[in-house]
Amino acid sequence: MGISVKLQAFEGPLDLLLHLIDKNKVNIYDIPIAMITEQYMEYIRQMEEEDLNVVSEFLVMAATLLDIKSRMLLPKDVNEEGEEEDPRAELVEKLLEYKLFKAMAAELKDKQMDASKAYYRKSDIPDEVKSYSPPIDLNEVIGDMNLTKLNNIFADVMRRKEDKIDPVRSKFGRIEKEEVTMSEKLVDIKAFMMEHQRFSFTELLMENSSKVAVIVTFLVVLELIKTGFVTVTQSGTCEDIFIEVVKDPELIENITEE
Repeated sequence: MGISVKLQAFEGPLDLLLHLIDKNKVNIYDIPIAMITEQYMEYIRQMEEEDLNVVSEFLVMAATLLDIKSRMLLPKDVNEEGEEEDPRAELVEKLLEYKLFKAMAAELKDKQMDASKAYYRKSDIPDEVKSYSPPIDLNEVIGDMNLTKLNNIFADVMRRKEDKIDPVRSKFGRIEKEEVTMSEKLVDIKAFMMEHQRFSFTELLMENSSKVAVIVTFLVVLELIKTGFVTVTQSGTCEDIFIEVVKDPELIENITEE
């Protein structure tokens, strides 16, 4: 008949590792990975937990420990600075971070417990006292201030404000971004195609005043070529491009993707 053993509950695999490190009184920066891995695996074998999500977390850490143990047996990698890399470095960093968070959580819990012992008395100030406001003596507030002094202070503030204005950049105009969408341009080109069977690309750009509009127009024409509504011809490299409508423009839907 086996002996029933009650295992200590841990919040996660890092919590278990910190427990093993403290139990064996080893330096967290120089973890004896073989010994810690063996003790960790022993705990996993004895672990009885119905929640598979919790068990999987411990198994992932077990695989990590076995991977580190195997890398410790191999020649160590060398970084760009010529120093040997410790396979345990990443695990040590996670343990230190977890230990810090655990200490902070304990500190916050202590503060919460201390706060629960504090009791405050309800306010019992009479309404007459709460609504009272002392009278204001304008002579005391203004003192020796007069309109002349106030005007001098105002002029000084305005002068400082003007000094902060850039004499060059403040005269720049505002640059407006012209928004031209392919859907909007497609409507214009479709209307143009309804009235013209054959036309040049230059004619199509007569009303376009910006580079963005020209680019969007060109993209719409490419889509019309792709969908078979128009064909294009060009007699030479620097010659104008001529566009010919080969399908009914009425069939054009929103062929662009914004």
